[in-house]
Amino acid sequence: MKLGLHYWNYSTPADPAAIAPTLAQTATVAEQAGVASFTVMDHFFQMDAVFAAEEPMLEAYTTLGYVAAMTQRMTLGVLVTGVMYRYPGLLAKTVTTLDVLSGGRARLGIGASWYEREQLGLGVPVVPVAERFERLEETLRICLQMWSADDGPFNGQHYQLAETINSPQPLSRPRPPIMIGGGGEKKTLLLVARYADACNLFGRGGIDASWMCCAGTALPRAATTTPSRRRWSPPMRRWTTPTRFSPRCPSTQRSV
Repeated sequence: MKLGLHYWNYSTPADPAAIAPTLAQTATVAEQAGVASFTVMDHFFQMDAVFAAEEPMLEAYTTLGYVAAMTQRMTLGVLVTGVMYRYPGLLAKTVTTLDVLSGGRARLGIGASWYEREQLGLGVPVVPVAERFERLEETLRICLQMWSADDGPFNGQHYQLAETINSPQPLSRPRPPIMIGGGGEKKTLLLVARYADACNLFGRGGIDASWMCCAGTALPRAATTTPSRRRWSPPMRRWTTPTRFSPRCPSTQRSV
């Protein structure tokens, strides 16, 4: 089993001038300790269910570019990129840039986005959940097209791209891994089965859910679930009780 570190708090120490050296030290020590994956949140306000929205928060992909320069081996990704925050073609290019500059260590974590306070606060369009999932699927299709030999147009319901040129291509082969985050079995898992290598599931309703499974390339191998006897841990978005995985799921041996 490989371990990953999710970095979500920029409030300690309190001095903003200390954010960069603290981040660099944390990433360096984590890699030296054998951590395989380093992720950050895609938020512009701190989550107000955890701390005050005014607490420090950094833009995710700029942060990962900094971490890439400080590390050599860990894979790097945004745990769940909010689909509404970036045009899909630019997102594919951003992840490609991270992959090239990190020597092939980028991964794409993505979901339908949910934090309406920061969207309204910063002028990001707020659309119904159903439309967000439609945009999520089109974004996945655009990324996959841009990470292939097809540089032709893309014509979707929400996005139209005249040319999907992406040069240079990612160093990762066959492409950067894709992880889809969400909490619903009807839409999230369907998208995982169609497009992703892994999934980040948020448990709900007293059920433990695997936050990283489904390493198959065609269909997901579902994790078994067990009733929770522990409380939800909001900062890490994980259950504190270990999840039991199906023996069919090889992803228990993959990095998080």
